[in-house]
Amino acid sequence: MKSRLHRRTFLRAGGVVLALPVLEAMTPRGHAAQPRKPVKRFVCLTNNYGIYPQAFFPNPTQAGAKYDLPETLTPLEKHKADVTVFSNLDHGNTGGHQGVPVLLSGVKPINAPGFPEGNLSVDQKIAEWVGAEVRFPSLVLHVNEANLISFTRTGVQVPSIDVKQLYKALFIDEEAAKKATAKQQLQRHRSILDVVKDEADDFHKGLGQQDRRKFDEYLDAVRTLEKKVELQQPWVDRPKPKALIAEPPAGKGTAADLKAMVELIALAIQTDSTRAVTLASGFANGDFGLSGSYHGFSHHGQREKEVTALKLIERNQIAQMAHLIEQLKKQDDPINGGTLFDHTAILFGCGMATGEHSTKNLPLVLAGGGFKHGEHKVYPAEGKLRVPAANLLLSILRNHGLEIERFGTSTGTLAGLAVRK
Repeated sequence: MKSRLHRRTFLRAGGVVLALPVLEAMTPRGHAAQPRKPVKRFVCLTNNYGIYPQAFFPNPTQAGAKYDLPETLTPLEKHKADVTVFSNLDHGNTGGHQGVPVLLSGVKPINAPGFPEGNLSVDQKIAEWVGAEVRFPSLVLHVNEANLISFTRTGVQVPSIDVKQLYKALFIDEEAAKKATAKQQLQRHRSILDVVKDEADDFHKGLGQQDRRKFDEYLDAVRTLEKKVELQQPWVDRPKPKALIAEPPAGKGTAADLKAMVELIALAIQTDSTRAVTLASGFANGDFGLSGSYHGFSHHGQREKEVTALKLIERNQIAQMAHLIEQLKKQDDPINGGTLFDHTAILFGCGMATGEHSTKNLPLVLAGGGFKHGEHKVYPAEGKLRVPAANLLLSILRNHGLEIERFGTSTGTLAGLAVRK
């Protein structure tokens, strides 16, 4: 009988340590016969200027499976049965560019204090839930544009990294001196937290009831940080997976850089390095033979030159979504069975619907993740009957394994979006 490999098995010879990818032998014997929740992943692709809607949304009369893919979505033709296009979902917000950071929560940062989890974004909610199961609970990425959609529960916007930084984070081990420094930093943080906790216990005794309640909330935050620091420690010494591709050159143009980033995302999922990813993409002047800025194009006024530019930029974004789908479909999922795509929800969406500052009817497409796809879902356009886009976010989180009833501005899960049995 073959013995089971440990989840973190390494090959060691001649001073070289090589991490292995996830293998079937690393899963518990007899796991197929035991009920268990699958490991899920989430990827969100976005931009900061919305979409030219006339080339994105299917005909509103074509609800259901029999709909024609509009020009911008044609790169998804091969995967049409595995994607869902949504019409009339939004967060009920106004404010143009202020809608951009609201995409993955439904909550404007200014309104965050009125919500139990603030404006915590979907990816960071998943990161909290995953914890130290993977090296990077979340990856926040950008290509030619700032990533503005990832927020912690304390309202901090998570900084993003570019393609070269992602490659190094995934595959390049730190030098011994840097590892030692990282250990010292982690230990220092733990020591500081221990001191704060001890001092807090003494300080707590002299507080009134209301102040105690506020201070208890602070202590909860400290304990949460303690746990995060403790969970980081083991990953310092664990070798990273072997790079399956050479470091991609940056600055080769929007299309090349975005494709390289998407392929690295696929590798991050393949090596089980992360479970949540957000990627914001933009445009560099001169790409696609265009002269101008993405922001300038988005204020198109229906002028042919600007509209043509938007279609080129946005069709490429959808083409890279299709490329990611293709990459994940090619890889078996040794943890869950099936393919990586079967257990990875890929959401394309924007918090600002169009460059004309509309935040109504957000451009949203969902692929994979184990959902039943293949339809254009048209929800009510009337004010009182409109369905919150946060209901889609809640459905994604529930499918991910989080047993929660509300998220952000949701009123429930999204009606009509079912999960394959």
